[in-house]
Amino acid sequence: MEKAGPAGPDSPTCLDEENDMTAQTDTPGTVTAVYKVSGMSCGHCEGAVSGEISELPGVSSVKAVASTGEVTVVSAAPLEEAAVRAAVDEAGFELVGTI
Repeated sequence: MEKAGPAGPDSPTCLDEENDMTAQTDTPGTVTAVYKVSGMSCGHCEGAVSGEISELPGVSSVKAVASTGEVTVVSAAPLEEAAVRAAVDEAGFELVGTI
């Protein structure tokens, strides 16, 4: 029975965490940008893109979603698109642009 208890709260928590990332747009000192990346098809792809972008200076979090091609990046200041493009290229994918 104990296993069933935590499973219920985990689902809303996951949704809340996603919403929290969006809410960080309002956090002073952070900027949230959503990019469209083509070619991602799995979790490995998400990890490769996230790993490269997370190495950019000022980036505090990255969430890539292969099914939508969206990559949400929270950083201390706006990122130069050329730097994001280079990171995505390094991961082996193509930056389409911002959403």
